[in-house]
Amino acid sequence: MASMLGFVRRNWHASSPPTPPKAANALKFGILGAAKIAPTALINPAKSHPDVVIQAIAARDRERAEAYAKKHNIPQIMNSYDDLLDDPSIDAVYVPLPAGLHLEWALKALAKGKHVLIEKPATVNAVEAEALFRSPLLQQDKAPILLEAMHFHFQPAWQYFLSLVDRSNIQVVHAVAKLPSYVIPQDGNRFDYDLGGGNMLDLGTYPMYALRQIMGANPEECTMCKTRVPPHPQQLCDEFAEASFLFPGGRVGEATMDMRAPVTTLPTFNVTVSHNEVKVKDPKIPEGQRKGMVRKLTLSNFLMSSFWHRIEIVDEYIVREEKGGRVMKRWTTKESKKIYTFKDAGMDQPGEAFWASYRHQLEQFVNRIRGNNGSGFWVSNEDSLAQAKMIDMAYEKSGLPLRPTSNFRLKGTARDLAH
Repeated sequence: MASMLGFVRRNWHASSPPTPPKAANALKFGILGAAKIAPTALINPAKSHPDVVIQAIAARDRERAEAYAKKHNIPQIMNSYDDLLDDPSIDAVYVPLPAGLHLEWALKALAKGKHVLIEKPATVNAVEAEALFRSPLLQQDKAPILLEAMHFHFQPAWQYFLSLVDRSNIQVVHAVAKLPSYVIPQDGNRFDYDLGGGNMLDLGTYPMYALRQIMGANPEECTMCKTRVPPHPQQLCDEFAEASFLFPGGRVGEATMDMRAPVTTLPTFNVTVSHNEVKVKDPKIPEGQRKGMVRKLTLSNFLMSSFWHRIEIVDEYIVREEKGGRVMKRWTTKESKKIYTFKDAGMDQPGEAFWASYRHQLEQFVNRIRGNNGSGFWVSNEDSLAQAKMIDMAYEKSGLPLRPTSNFRLKGTARDLAH
């Protein structure tokens, strides 16, 4: 009963968060595009942040922007994306546009001195990622902050889960992300090849990022990638993929990604880590025998752990003869945990149980802008570049082409973009 009450209370507060008074010099955010994800990813999290104001919106047409602004109480409506970027009162920009437009508008925003929170995937391939994350605009003194919105990285449950992993003894990691087919319409831009559509770039980026995080390394090779594609004219966009990656030390990472699962499928975001056996010191073990342990970790709902999650720790113990290896005894211990705040994880970091992953992400984004220490959890520019390279690996192994590179980066220098 207590667990159910906690679930209801936590998610009620998440949907209707407290609204503290805004600081006099609160950061003013503008949103490029009337995107469906923006209320979840930024507008709602900003309500409980005293240093964030959602100030402006620009959409492809004025009427759409007006309707969006009215619905979400956004005071300023811009006629175009460029008008929003030209407004000197806007401190930061959120870019939730189709992935194929990310590079252009992120670079334009950076050139105007705006801090940029960009939806995943930040770019559609590694060539674009190189142009964005190693842009001279980010190398200058007092450069604006750029963050790819890999929001689950900032969750207390995820960080605690990582602390349980023995990276040097990982055998295999399996990450799964599935959505029933009714969640994402097949005729939308998320299956538009020219706009950077495709399952592995979209939903699939989460399990692939999870693999890299757990391994603490980048894959050396994609050894297998099988896909299922929709019929013409969307045949260049995968809707399902299974991929296997080889990581340093012979460790294996597997990802199952399905953006069009059967309608009876529940949204699924799980990750399982299987370790190799390690020797355990135990003075009670008779001479001539040895004790080993094999650990298996599972995090259910890693993507949205503030809503609900479960961490399972299963340790199998085996006592063997030193000579011959005959098993003398075997038993298993099981433990489950739920980590909704950093205090639950034994970490001294701010946060409330109702904070969603996006709220934790916003906290650290603001900390970086303000020059505060923050938690230290971050998605670095090089991290985002490595992520793009991993996705490219999978597409190349599958036989599907990489998404087309934007021409925008070829049109001028940072100096040209700034004028």
